[in-house]
Amino acid sequence: MSDQNIMLSCQGVSIRYKIGDLKDIGLKEWVTRRLTGRYSVVDFWADKDVSFTINEGDMLGIIGTNGAGKSTLLKAVSGIMEPTEGYIVRKGRVVALLELASGFDGDLTVTENAYLRGAMLGYTRTFMDEMYSRIIDFAELKGFEDRPFKQLSSGMKSRLAFSIASLVKPEILILDEVLSVGDGSFRAKSEAKMREIIKGGATTILVSHSIGQIRAMCSKVLWLDKGRQIEFTDDVKGCCDRYEAFLAARKNAKV
Repeated sequence: MSDQNIMLSCQGVSIRYKIGDLKDIGLKEWVTRRLTGRYSVVDFWADKDVSFTINEGDMLGIIGTNGAGKSTLLKAVSGIMEPTEGYIVRKGRVVALLELASGFDGDLTVTENAYLRGAMLGYTRTFMDEMYSRIIDFAELKGFEDRPFKQLSSGMKSRLAFSIASLVKPEILILDEVLSVGDGSFRAKSEAKMREIIKGGATTILVSHSIGQIRAMCSKVLWLDKGRQIEFTDDVKGCCDRYEAFLAARKNAKV
């Protein structure tokens, strides 16, 4: 496939956090320790030398246990943070759904929060007026429109956020565990919606603990472990099989 079809390229991406005394002692004591040479700092590499390329219409699944570096990598890909080493090249508009239930006002109603989130995503009032009924229907919140947002369950909040965000038509869409919201029927509906968006040409990155979702939806997979890249391949089934074997072996080792 030609370079013209490449939507996202990460090359040698490494992301470092500095862990030191400042977190626990405050600025004044930190300055004192720096001046006296009693300050300690440790480099923590959340991701180290990660490289992959995805093309137009690809859906990349990122797998790995907690602490593998998945969420940190997504923040770099979405432009929230810059890599310490390496580089990322993006083509087109990037929309990242990283924390669905954040950014709402608990004291506002469901309707007010729907319009608020729409405005945050750049939707016009006219557009929201046209789409509002579809948003509420998709989120399965009919009858809850005047309810204070803080009274909703976490699943209901995430359903509303997903319903609003899925109206976006980005070139690159980043999803971090957002297809796990709601019950089984809503998960199936959200997966179908994502397939519709992908079919429309969006290049998608999905982080999910559901290997079944990765197998069913993704055309490529990236496996991370403790910040290191284990595999990047289009052999999705094979990689998922090896990852599940890795998890089983680790579980047996702890028994």
